[in-house]
Amino acid sequence: MPSEFDFIKQIQQKAAAQSAADLVLGIGDDAAIWREQSGRESLVTVDLLVEDVDFKLEYAPPRWLGHKALAVSLSDIAAMGAAPKFSLLTLAIPRPIADCGLRIADWEQFFEGYFELAAKYGVALIGGDISSTPDRLTIDSVVIGHCQAGRAIRRDGAKIGDAIYVTGSIGASAVGLKLLLGGERVDERFFHRRDADNAKGAQRKEKASALPLRSLRLCGEEEHQEMFSTEQIKQSAICAHLRPKPRVEFGRRLGESGLVNSMIDVSDGLAQDLAHICEASGVGALIDFDAVPIAEEVRLVTATADEAFEFAVNGGEDFELLFTADRSREAELTALAEECHLRLTRIGEVTESFHSVAVQIRRGNEVNPLSIHGYDHFAV
Repeated sequence: MPSEFDFIKQIQQKAAAQSAADLVLGIGDDAAIWREQSGRESLVTVDLLVEDVDFKLEYAPPRWLGHKALAVSLSDIAAMGAAPKFSLLTLAIPRPIADCGLRIADWEQFFEGYFELAAKYGVALIGGDISSTPDRLTIDSVVIGHCQAGRAIRRDGAKIGDAIYVTGSIGASAVGLKLLLGGERVDERFFHRRDADNAKGAQRKEKASALPLRSLRLCGEEEHQEMFSTEQIKQSAICAHLRPKPRVEFGRRLGESGLVNSMIDVSDGLAQDLAHICEASGVGALIDFDAVPIAEEVRLVTATADEAFEFAVNGGEDFELLFTADRSREAELTALAEECHLRLTRIGEVTESFHSVAVQIRRGNEVNPLSIHGYDHFAV
């Protein structure tokens, strides 16, 4: 096992391969240095991932864990309409390090996943820290981003009459977590083929059904098609939870466009995150039951439309973008989403505040309060 400083040096060497025009000094001193520019604002976000709370090593492939450690913070920057630029990473590793559940080869995989995603969005790792801990592995991810001065999209800008939109579909990640906790695991056969196709430059647009693995087959026999289809859906859900796709490009372009009044990423659940916008903006929200884009994967764990809706809107960790905008700009928003190969759905409208009720649900001619019970770290 290398020493702490050898371990840090290995990370430093990987990070040195990155470049950023405004980075003066990265890893290697007591602090990183970058050159600021006038006319822009800087944003910083932090996310904490704790073993056995936010993930379990028994089901999270190290490469995917490295990816997710960065992805969750990239999503926050995207939700502000900004472009990510730098990252910092802190690891608290149980001692002895050999007993933490990750071997040296696993840590190499972790950083491959991290740096692969960082390279995709031009993010440079510029520092962090490593410590030992007597208990669980803890990962602290910080991302710094930039946007044009005054263009950051906040939660408190929703206006009465705004339409409410969400990217992609919701619920798949929560299904993936439920499957993992029930004993399902990543089947690498599905992902080796997909990754190989991507390496050859294959372009895949996001499908409305949210089934990115539909084209993959383990066997060409027709009588086994239904079985494999179900397995594909399971693996798609697991991938949605363990290797989420932050909407970085779309978020940045929304910020540049000035089309959006308020935005948040769907991390705590669509219902709860929409309530956050309502609270910050002093408004209410009305969403349409039939408009919410529920992921195909949700049918694996629910039996009725009511159950599917309830599960999806309260599931969390979809990392889609939820935002409000003037409905007259819908054509522009749709065109922008299409350029980013994203599905975009109008799910409701911003209304006057309902006092103690943040969000209401409309189904046919009936309007009722929406039950909100997204994830709470301090709930009993």
